[in-house]
Amino acid sequence: MARFIGVEEIEALAVGAAVLGTGGGGDPYLGKIMAQEAIKEFGPVTLLDPSEVPADALVVPVAMMGAPTVFVEKIPNGDEALHSLRRLEDYLGKKAFAVMPMECGGLNSTIPFVVAARAGLPIVDADGMGRAFPELQMETFSVYGVSGTPMVITDERGNWTLLNTVDNAMMEYIARGVAVRMGGVGHIAEYPMTGDEMRRTSILQTVTLAIELGKAVLESSKKKVSPLIAMEEALIKSDYGKPIILFEAKITDVDRTTAEGFAKGTVNLEGINGSEGHEFRVDFQNENLIAYKGDQVLATVPDLITFIDLETFKPLTTETLRYGFRVACLAIPTPPIMRTEEALKVWGPKYFGYDLPFIPVEKLNEGMIVNGK
Repeated sequence: MARFIGVEEIEALAVGAAVLGTGGGGDPYLGKIMAQEAIKEFGPVTLLDPSEVPADALVVPVAMMGAPTVFVEKIPNGDEALHSLRRLEDYLGKKAFAVMPMECGGLNSTIPFVVAARAGLPIVDADGMGRAFPELQMETFSVYGVSGTPMVITDERGNWTLLNTVDNAMMEYIARGVAVRMGGVGHIAEYPMTGDEMRRTSILQTVTLAIELGKAVLESSKKKVSPLIAMEEALIKSDYGKPIILFEAKITDVDRTTAEGFAKGTVNLEGINGSEGHEFRVDFQNENLIAYKGDQVLATVPDLITFIDLETFKPLTTETLRYGFRVACLAIPTPPIMRTEEALKVWGPKYFGYDLPFIPVEKLNEGMIVNGK
């Protein structure tokens, strides 16, 4: 059922989306401020259940794309994604009925609320990744047959371009090049689709899940207790699996570079709180991809791998990881729609260059599922 989303829910959404964002999706603080300011100026945003969208209504995902490390230094004006939406509507000759997130990520879960508030449109409670991924073709919309183009990409200076490509892999290739030449960040409206296509290809109710996860983290942070039990209660009501604590550790080194429109690198850690004597490593490309204990694989993409700060119990994005941080590394099994054979060809470990099969994290770590005790 439709409901209004105000400033308080955005506070929780930014935190919960950072949990589901697996380290990517951009700085949640920037997105939160932008969405809250837009709601203060234009009023609360209506969040629609996917079942409430008419079959032939136009739904458009909106987002930012580029390297999260650039987002921190290149703060947007706030209206770039709306400009992309309006130019896409002009090209299609049809007004959008609603917008939606393309992914669950700190910034990209809140940017659609900026657009929705400014445009006076509702937002759909769903997304196309169920987490964050670094490339535009890595969306369930693409895996299950929706064209990503026509799409529009706009920068903060007013430059924009409309893309029509032969497939979604070429859309990613060309759009990434455009974003690099825009300074590393672009603001997009993509995957225009009908209400029926949205319901068939999306991961449903993820905005609600992110808000519930965020409330769990914020409430636990006030009480200075671990949020994991409350997070598990939210997750088991969804299509995701039970969370697993892979390890607790101190960061000893972060090797990070920004290249070709991505933030790539490795986090090295030393175990603490029962994991002493063990070394851990997590590789990332915008988002966390693979977690290791020594040479042993603990979790792989597309399952979610998220760092939780043990001081604040809040999630950490890859651009904020620093030497000395004490963290819990949390894994969350992805929904079944993201584990199909066709989906794993798009975002499984082999796509990112790892000679590894995808093995569900709950099988790799049997017996380690958080059970509330």
